[in-house]
Amino acid sequence: MAPATGKDDPVPAPHPPEFRQRAVELARQGNQPVAAVAKQLSISESCLRNWMAQADADDGAIDSRLSSADKRELAELRKEKRRLEIENEILKRAAAYFARE
Repeated sequence: MAPATGKDDPVPAPHPPEFRQRAVELARQGNQPVAAVAKQLSISESCLRNWMAQADADDGAIDSRLSSADKRELAELRKEKRRLEIENEILKRAAAYFARE
């Protein structure tokens, strides 16, 4: 999940999606070890391996990791849940206030 500067503002990825996709394609070609591809692209091997795992999840190749779409949906649902919790607390306080009168 991307780090956030605020509650709603995700920090833009340091590498554009096209760069990530091309890096994964190069690593999957198998002409060079993943470490060598990562070094050529000036990224860490673990970063490239994470991108590869996420691409596999997005393609449906692995089930143990959330796809990018699932991650976005989960973030939206968490935000909506928090908003509803706040609204519910406001309604509880209003009901208590009016019950005293």
